[in-house]
Amino acid sequence: MENKDKPVCPHCGVTLLKWIPPETSSWGQNYQYACFNDECPYYQRGWEWMKQKYNVTASYRYRLDPHTGDQGPLPVWSKDAIRNMIAKDDEA
Repeated sequence: MENKDKPVCPHCGVTLLKWIPPETSSWGQNYQYACFNDECPYYQRGWEWMKQKYNVTASYRYRLDPHTGDQGPLPVWSKDAIRNMIAKDDEA
């Protein structure tokens, strides 16, 4: 499930991008990987699921912590949310 040493999303097969959590998160400062493919079925179906379950306009992207192996949803409130935290390869 690796593509040139970078993991891929199990939902769409696209290479995950390094993402830096905010300083205030419980994830710490270590980078994580996330799927930023807007065509990913996990992300796409999340909009309807969040509306039905919580009555909010939000979704989630697939997230993987390469340090712990933890994986799961990364909440987003818009298509562009958290994209500004995608790390450049030399930053992470």
